[in-house]
Parts: sequence; C-alpha cells; structure tokens
Amino acid sequence: DDFDILKLVGQGAFGKVFQVRKKDSGAIYAMKVMKKERIVEKDQAEYTRAERDILTAVTHPFIVSLRYSFQTTSKLYLILEFINGGHLFFQLYQQGTFGDELTKFYISEICLAIGHLHSLSIMHRDLKPENILVDHDGHVKITDFGLAKRIVDDKRANSLAGSIDYMAPEILNAKGHGKTADWWSVGVLMFEMLSGTLPFKGKNKQAVQKAICSEKVKVPNYFQPEAVGLIKGLLAKDPSMRLGRGDDGTADIKSHKYFKGVDWAKIAAKANPPPFKPNVHGEHCTANFDTRWTDVDPVDSVAATPVSGEQEKFLGFTFV
Repeated sequence: DDFDILKLVGQGAFGKVFQVRKKDSGAIYAMKVMKKERIVEKDQAEYTRAERDILTAVTHPFIVSLRYSFQTTSKLYLILEFINGGHLFFQLYQQGTFGDELTKFYISEICLAIGHLHSLSIMHRDLKPENILVDHDGHVKITDFGLAKRIVDDKRANSLAGSIDYMAPEILNAKGHGKTADWWSVGVLMFEMLSGTLPFKGKNKQAVQKAICSEKVKVPNYFQPEAVGLIKGLLAKDPSMRLGRGDDGTADIKSHKYFKGVDWAKIAAKANPPPFKPNVHGEHCTANFDTRWTDVDPVDSVAATPVSGEQEKFLGFTFV
C-alpha cells in the first residue's frame, strides 16, 4: 500500500518488475514481485533469499541498489533503484552493434562490477544483456541476482544456472563451476556487443550446448586484434586456462592489452563521459523499455498463498 504501480518494465520466471512511486516521498523505484507459490514449486526459496542477502550486502556504482524488501503471505517484494536507460539488450537491439569505443566502455564497467562481486566471494551466474541496465547518464548497472551464489571456502557450485547462450561449458557439463564461469559470460557479452550476434549458435538448445562445449569460437575479421585476444582468453573452454582464473583473475583481465590506456580509477569514479547517453525524459521515463511490457496494463495480480509450513522458507526476507 506504500507504492503506486506506474508501469510494467520486466517479466521473469517468478514474477514481474514494475516502475512504482513511493506515496509519501514521490520517489520512483523498480519493484520486483515474486510469487511464493512458484518459488516453492521450483524449489528456489534458497535463491530468492540469497538474492535479497547479496543485494543487501553489495554497494557498487555499477550494481543496482536495494532500497527495501518485504513480503505478504503470497509474494516477495524487492524495491530497487529505478534505472531508466533500460536494458542493455534493448539498446543493443536498437543499435545492432555497439562498436569498439562503447563496447570497451561497457566491458570496463562490467569487469569492475564482477571483480567486486568475486572479491566478496559472490558469483552472479546469469550475466546477459537482459540483466544489465543502462542509467540515464550511460553507465551500466548489473541487476537480477536471482541465480547468484556465495562461494564458501572456494567450494565449486554444481547447480545448473544461467541462460544457456551465456553459460560456460563447465556449467553445461555439470562438472562444478567457480567464479571463472562469470568471465566466460563477459566474453560472450563482448562478442555480442561487437558483432550483434552470439559466438555459439544452433537450431535448438542441444545444438547450442554442443557448440559451446566443443566448437572453437569463430571471430569476425573486423574485430580489433586486442579484442580477439581478450575474447579468446575469456572463452577458453577449460576454466583452469581461462583468463580471470585464480585469486588475481580480475587484475589479470584489467592488465590485458585490450584495456591499454584505460584509467581504472577514472572508470570506477564515473569520471569518463559515457560514449552513449540514452534518450531519457525525466525520472518517470520508460521509453527505453520494451513495449511488450510497457504497453501492458500494470497490475500486481492476485496469487495463491503457499501452505503455512512453506512460509518458514521466507523468514527474515524483510529489509527496511
């Protein structure tokens, strides 16, 4: 009751994301709404709790901020800062490709965000253009920590996580995966930004999986040599050979010759003007979100309530 729903701006496996206005202050936020029944059905309660815990713990200029979290008997709510430049996939779809300068700018900011997560022993595990937002100035914000995981004592994770096109071979092969799986996804993102297409393709999921696990990446001849070197390093099939492995993985990536001339302190301080600024008209603007969402009547629909025993799985979710 504290928020007015304005627009639908996203939809996922467990619910919807709305643009909302806080009634008392008039502030604009994003509200992620997840149905408990569906979470219990898919046995994902642990992940939704992890998402809330990770967002509470992480503060970084290129990672979306959590403002509040609360729940009803049937739903979980995350109130996040509203990033009105829209999803990276929307901008990529509009522009076709990003070109060298903009790609390097985005990849630099993404590397700092992922490096920060890894320094906190957190894997994102679902990096893709749909989970990267662009703010009104043109800086990135990584969002959707629904599959993120904390690594305890450097143990490897075994669950299948992420979107298949961006998944590392070791995840698909269920061989156990660590933080380097995120760097694979960064390699896929970089390839896609420069070419407008994915590095591994197939007519169905099985064919894509086979390509990811066994095919060599074919790089277009118009890619700069330094970009080719970084992409091939990030897309090494063997995680023990991948650029970004080990305790100094982020530092190794930052010192790659592709980033020669990049002032990392300036990137972290947002001191460099972004090469692209989204067309944004005020904080309410949703023009940079897909019309298949924004044209839909924004309703937080009624949902079934899980049985009382299942409610225990969501204890401690609220954060104000």
